[in-house]
Amino acid sequence: MNWFTQLFTEQSIAQTVLIYGLVISIGIWLGRLKIFGIALGVTWVLFVGILFSYFGISINKEIGHFLKEFGLILFVYSIGLQVGPGFFASLKKNAINNNILAAIAVTLGVIVTLVFFYFTKNNIAEMTGVMSGAVTNTPGLGAAQAAIKDLNINGGNTQTVTLAYAIAYPLGVFGIIFSLILLRKILGINIERERELHRKLNFVRSKKPVSIHLVLENKQLENKPIRRIFELIREPIVISRILQNETIITPTPDTILHENDVLLIVANKSQIEQLKILVGGESSINLKKVESGLISRSIVVTQPAITHKRLGDIPQMHQHDFTLTRLNRAGIEIVPHGNVYLQLGDTIKVVGTVEGVDQITNAVGNSLKRLEAPDLAPIFLGIVLGVVIGSIPFHIPNIPIAVKIGMAGGPLIIALLLSRFGGAFYLNSYTTYSANLMIRELGIALFLASVGLESGSTLSSAFADGSGFEWMGMGVGITMIPLIVTGLIAYKYFKKTYFEICGLLAGASTDPPALAFALKIAGNDIPSSTYATVYPLTMILRILAAQLLILFFS
Repeated sequence: MNWFTQLFTEQSIAQTVLIYGLVISIGIWLGRLKIFGIALGVTWVLFVGILFSYFGISINKEIGHFLKEFGLILFVYSIGLQVGPGFFASLKKNAINNNILAAIAVTLGVIVTLVFFYFTKNNIAEMTGVMSGAVTNTPGLGAAQAAIKDLNINGGNTQTVTLAYAIAYPLGVFGIIFSLILLRKILGINIERERELHRKLNFVRSKKPVSIHLVLENKQLENKPIRRIFELIREPIVISRILQNETIITPTPDTILHENDVLLIVANKSQIEQLKILVGGESSINLKKVESGLISRSIVVTQPAITHKRLGDIPQMHQHDFTLTRLNRAGIEIVPHGNVYLQLGDTIKVVGTVEGVDQITNAVGNSLKRLEAPDLAPIFLGIVLGVVIGSIPFHIPNIPIAVKIGMAGGPLIIALLLSRFGGAFYLNSYTTYSANLMIRELGIALFLASVGLESGSTLSSAFADGSGFEWMGMGVGITMIPLIVTGLIAYKYFKKTYFEICGLLAGASTDPPALAFALKIAGNDIPSSTYATVYPLTMILRILAAQLLILFFS
């Protein structure tokens, strides 16, 4: 059995695969265990890796370094692809406040970290590790490690920063959740009253398109083409069906209007009153239930050729016998109009004759099987561009070495850009959610296993000199102080509801367990909305903050 012992102890390709396989599989299994109802998930891979390293199991350093960097690239790149569309949507006016609050939380975390740095004997690398662990941000740890190697701090040794991260992380998860509980007590929140408030707010704020049947009563519109209504309404609307002379048709912009025509209009709620004034009163006739030769169908965009053009520039969209009534993208419904660019995976609702709907179906694709097979070429091209961008040196005054955004920042930025603008350059970066999740989980598992296996040898010394306990205490402060302060500011000055604050703080900490806890309290998806709004910007800020702390204070 000597060969079997050597297989696990002597460094080789086979030994590396075996150790990584054991560390990741055991870590994933342990991650399913819940402590006080909270599961740490894939983070257990880091702890198992530290344990293996503590007991003297080591792997080839060059292979381990490659797997760590490649895992980090896969993780941040897949995150960028997933949150890219939401990130650019979050830059719109209605989400600026949420991102300002998230930036405040990140800034306060950096300030608290610097306070501990100046009043303790810990170096900035250790404090950056504590900060990244306290806010449960793994890419921040990767960015800090890259900066340490670039500056050659302690000979480029990153064991201490990794260990500080690992020690601060568990209490970071619980600290975020305890902050949400503490805020609830401080603000005197009644959960049932909060839910009722959101039911009312949802009705007022909702921008989801609605349909309404109106009777043409405006004499000024009689014998005028439908395009006259479009010219008078600033925001896009869709007129999907018209009842004329006891016949239901799908209109075109040139369809002539007549007195007492019944129009089925799809528009945002905010436009309904204006439409009633312009067109006429609401009709008792429901054109959806009246027998006609028209059908309705939801079609998934799977044809790459139409995703880099405006809807208004696609000839197939100007055919008769059908009308696009709704467009669903990542769970958000919008009214389709000429300036919209379709993306792979979009779902459009079409009303028209059987022939017309079949025609648009063929143009759009509607082949789910095609979406299941991701196009790997644009993905790896994006990774290449991300590595190039991450390696560009930027020279900052008073910094002795050029700054790079690194393997954590470059791929993330490129993925964000490709997920939003890739279609315009014929780069299809679309992946199904399951494929994206697979890449992301594989990447983070490889990264955490690598940093654990290279860091466990110093575990006993960290607690022997008391550093471990000190890191834990400081980590709790870095976790809770910024979140409590930001939560109070959000509630008092930005008039955010408690459920919105919970999602915002979970997103500002890039912490899925905290989001799961918030969703359980809320009983609705309000926290996930604000979480998604702030997550992309927060991720970028956390990565930059970790790097800049090392660069400016080392």
